[in-house]
Order: sequence, then C-alpha cells, then structure tokens
Amino acid sequence: MKNIKNKILVCIASAMMLGSCSDEFLKEKEDLTGVNEQVYQDPILAKAYVDYIYRLILPANNASVFTWDLACNSNSAFAQTTDELGGETNWNKVWAAPGSNTDANCLPYIGAPVTSSIANNTYTRLRQINLFLDNIDNYGMADADKNPLKGEMYFWRAWQYFDLLRLYGGVPLVLNAQTSIGSSEGANQVPRSSSAECLEQIVADLDKAKTLLPGKWPAADWSRITSGAAAAMKGRVLLTWASPLFNRTDDVTRWQRAYDANTEAKTILEANGSALFATGGFANATAWGNMWFAEPTPSSANPQAVNPEAVIVYGFNNTTSSNVLRNNGWEKAARSKTLGGSGAVGATKQIMDAFPMKDGLAPGVSTKYPYTLQTFYKNRDPRFYKTFVYSGAAWAYSEDTNFKQFTYYWHKTAPANAGVLPTGFTETLGTVSTNVYVRKAVNPSASNNTAFQYSGTDYMEMRFAEVLLNLAESAIGINKLTEGRDLIAKVRERAGIESANNFGLSTAVTRDQLFGAAINERKVEFAFENKRFWDLRRWLLYNNDFGTCTRLAQTPIEGMRRQGLFFTAQKVGGGNYVGANDPFIPVNGVAPVADRNPAVYPPGITTYDQYVDYFYTNFIKVEVKDNNEPTSTWKFKWYNQYYFFGIPANALNTSSYLGQTSGWSGGKSIFDPLK
Repeated sequence: MKNIKNKILVCIASAMMLGSCSDEFLKEKEDLTGVNEQVYQDPILAKAYVDYIYRLILPANNASVFTWDLACNSNSAFAQTTDELGGETNWNKVWAAPGSNTDANCLPYIGAPVTSSIANNTYTRLRQINLFLDNIDNYGMADADKNPLKGEMYFWRAWQYFDLLRLYGGVPLVLNAQTSIGSSEGANQVPRSSSAECLEQIVADLDKAKTLLPGKWPAADWSRITSGAAAAMKGRVLLTWASPLFNRTDDVTRWQRAYDANTEAKTILEANGSALFATGGFANATAWGNMWFAEPTPSSANPQAVNPEAVIVYGFNNTTSSNVLRNNGWEKAARSKTLGGSGAVGATKQIMDAFPMKDGLAPGVSTKYPYTLQTFYKNRDPRFYKTFVYSGAAWAYSEDTNFKQFTYYWHKTAPANAGVLPTGFTETLGTVSTNVYVRKAVNPSASNNTAFQYSGTDYMEMRFAEVLLNLAESAIGINKLTEGRDLIAKVRERAGIESANNFGLSTAVTRDQLFGAAINERKVEFAFENKRFWDLRRWLLYNNDFGTCTRLAQTPIEGMRRQGLFFTAQKVGGGNYVGANDPFIPVNGVAPVADRNPAVYPPGITTYDQYVDYFYTNFIKVEVKDNNEPTSTWKFKWYNQYYFFGIPANALNTSSYLGQTSGWSGGKSIFDPLK
C-alpha cells in the first residue's frame, strides 16, 4: 500500500507540531503554548500533523503486530498473558506483594514524570491531539479540508482514552492543551474523572468523529479512519462497558446501548461496502486465510471491494528505504528458523483445542468427527489449517511453493528409560517452543531472500467479523438470543463450518450458553489478533472468583500450564526409532524408515493430505509437551488487581492529587474504577 503507511512517516510537520512531548497532568515544567499557525492554515500541513498522530499510535517499524500492543510496549507480553502463547510476563507470575505500585506489574502505560527527552506516551499524544482541536477552527481553513481531519483527531482521542479506561478505569480527562505551570500550577493538576465520565467523553468524541468523517476514502487514503470505523469503535467501547469488568450487576440498559451502537455501526459499514471477506461458506474457506494480503492499489476504483473485511487497518510497507521504513515484523517472527525466520511464535495446545471440528462441535464432543490426540489435526474447523503449522503441514513461501514444515524428534541412541527425551531433531537451528507454528497472516508469497525482513502485510485492528460478533454479544445481552446465535452462525458459515445443527450452535440455548459461544467464537476467529487478553479481562475469566467461568463454561487461565506437542519418530511396526540419521530423509535414495515427502505415494494414496494421515498413523507418536513454561512447577498466576491497574509510584510522587486505584498501594486517596 502506498497511502497512509508511507505518509505517516513524512517528517515535514514534526518540527512545527512538537513544542514538547511530556505528560502535562504529571506536572509539566516546560512552556508548551507555542503554535505554528501554518499548520492550521495549510491543508497539506494539517494533514501531515494528523498523519503524525497516526504514527505515534500505530505499531513501529518491525513490530510483530499480530501479538503487539502499545499499552505494554511489547511484541507479545499481553498475548503471553493468555492461553495463546507461553512464557512468563509481569502479569502471570507470583509477586510477593501483588498490589505494590513500585513493582513492574504496576503497568506504567498511564504516564511517567517529565524527562528532558521527547517521549511518545499517552498524555503526550493527547496533548498533540488537543493542540490541533484547540486551534484548527481559528484560522479560516475550509470545512471540506478541516472536518475530516478533526474527525480523525476526535477518533484518536477517544481511542487513547478508551485504552486507558479499560486498563485503569477512570483517568484524568484533559480536553484542551494545557499551558506551562508558571503561576497556574493548580490548573494543570487534573484529578481522575470517574469511569462513567470517561466513558461518556469517549462516546461523545466518537459521535463527533462519526459526523465529520466520510463513509469511505479514495484508494490513496484507504487505511484512514472512516465514519463506520468510528461507529464500530463506539460499539466496542459500549460492549466493554456492558461486560462484567465494568457491569458487575448485569445492567441490561448497558447491553441495550451496546446493541444500538453496534447495530448502527453495521448499518453504516454495510452501506459503504463492508462485509465478511469472501462470503459463501466452505468453498471460500481458503480465502479466509488470505484476507490480510488483500489491499487496494492507489488506482483502485472501489478500494472497499478489494477487502470489505477491513474496518480499522494498520498499514505497513515493504520498502527497504530507511526514511520511510515501516515493515511488519510478524512474517519474520512467525516463520521457522529453518526458513530464515525467528521461529518466535509458538501456538499452545490450549488455543488449538479451542478450534472445533468441521461440524462446529468441540473436539471430543462431535460424534461425526471423533477426536484423538494422535490425529489432532483431522477434520477441524477450516480456520485451523490457516492458523497453525504442525509437523508435516505445507507452508509455502515465494521460493518454494511446495515447502513442508517438519518438526519431529528421534532417539539417536537407545533411551535408558521411557522418560528420556529424544536427542535427534529435524530443525537443527531450533524450533518454536511448542513445536507448532502460527500461520495466521503469514504470506505464502513472502520471500526469504532477506529472511522475511521487509513485510508489508497490513494488520486489521478491527474486522467486520468483530462488528458482527460485538453485535451478537450485545443482542444476547438484551435477550435477543436468536439474533445473537444467527450472527455467530454467520461468522462460522463464512469460515466453512458445516451447516448442520445451526453450524454447531444448536445446543447453545440459554443466554449464558450463547455468551459462552460468542467468547469461544472470538477465541477462534481472532486467535493471535490481540483480542484474547481484552476478552478475558472484560469477562473476568482469568479465574472463577466472580463466577463468570462457571456461567460461560470457560476454563480459568489461573493455574494453567500452557502446553505444546511432541512429534516423535516411530519405527516400522511401532516403537521409538533409534538411529544416527534422520529416519524420514533419504540417504542415497532410501530413508531409514519412510520418506516424509515422497515423489510416489504408497498404493491407495493419491494426495499429500492422505499421505500425512498415513505418515502420522504409522511413523509419528504425538504427545503433550509440558515443558513450555519457565520451570517444571510453574503455573499461571493471576491477581485480580490486574483487572484495573494502579498508578506507578513515580507518577504518584509527582502527581499526589491523583487517587490510587483500589487494591494498589500508594496515593493519598482511593479511586473506585467501578464508578
């Protein structure tokens, strides 16, 4: 894409807009009153200013964006604080004093004291947005030029405050660019607004954005925010407000608000061409995996038709030029070391188990498609094969469209006992931690000539599928159960799940059963799309302390050991293969056991998929890999303080007027995020 993903890197306006970059509500010390009038008079400079805000908020160059989150400043920490990825983070391990605001588990995203260097953080971004909104109407720019820019700025202000709200509850609402401290120090000491007040301000900003933004942009500006995106974000915000994180009494009026907002979003988006990508059921299941690579060219007459799924898009480019470099690091992170990638994203057994069988029923529940660990990959939801790469799976790239990824072990010497792990390994450079790779949004046309470094794959922060599932959940919340189930079924139909028994949903009848079905569907549809952490938090599903795991039939994350799989070579007739050489690679034309990718298949086998079944049945033993966590006794530990984070000590030390979040230490007053 040659539109905003390049434009946001232009530095033409940066010197004009950066009077300072620091957290004003944390006692700013510098003069921040300067305004360069040209920015508000020239539409090109004004647009460059707005593009700069996009750049501050969107992922940086080389971010592994499908597990990245701005709030934790990490490529995977929030994703690892779920059942999607293994590994220890600040929010899944034991702390001596979990509510201490001096420890690293007290999320610092809200801000930090002023430093001498320019920083990109929450209230820096908000000040830059407020400067624009304070001044853009004062210099005579035509409405046709300034209104869409104002709409984008209202959207990003709402986006930033929503990110803070869902992490901390209420925060200081600063809606104008503050002046320097001087004699008016008290004016800059803004206390935390209530969660309800923050929510209403976010909604108000999104309503303004919705009226100022176009329903669609020309192809050159395809990834800019639209009125439909603003409406969809409002739907996401109000769904979060209706969820148990904030709505402990299950107030149905909140669900109604969310339903109305998501209905409006769906209407606006559909009127402008949005839809599920490649609708039509099983015949288009393959296309589901390709939606991340569909983007319009600058000359596209109807850009929305190229990828109707995209609602909010983070744009990347594949350039190698340093002055406009903004590559997506996901391709390199996900690809195996064998291919030149980093082999850094290992799918857990838990997330694989979440994917249903072809008939939409859970593994072990379906009688039409029986499930066993040995044949875990057979007859699964078609999305399974576009999300994971297991040993023997095809994984094309530009230089080898027939490449197969093999990840198996064998015993080079006879094991002393049954518990000894094999020492032979087909991936000599090392494998991903769980032995199962993530395929989602990994481009089959990507080249490994530069080790997958320069990927231009875009990331859809919000897809039309989310709008449908947000509406489904809201409908269930107001007891429109049939509508909610039908919307979930629509997403499943597009995925290619068989239609019998209402796409596997016929047993979901009650409100809570359908809520559970919605959460399960999100877990599958949005696996590795930065949604799971937020869904677990808003439904209080990390443990069963609030009863929601029981209500929705969900497995708590606390106490979990996230696992992988072992694939161990077997000899002909069964039992562990023992030998110095790889049992499945021919030497002088003959493999010690069997050729893993033969030119000629055995009698009765005509396709590679059939051969994989034959290969697993005869020559591979599948076992659970339980050494994926830091130690043999490590288990996921969750503290309920993480549902609303506290303000770190270094922030409170310079802004003592801020109340500390309930459950966290420090501060002169206690702030209740549920109000």
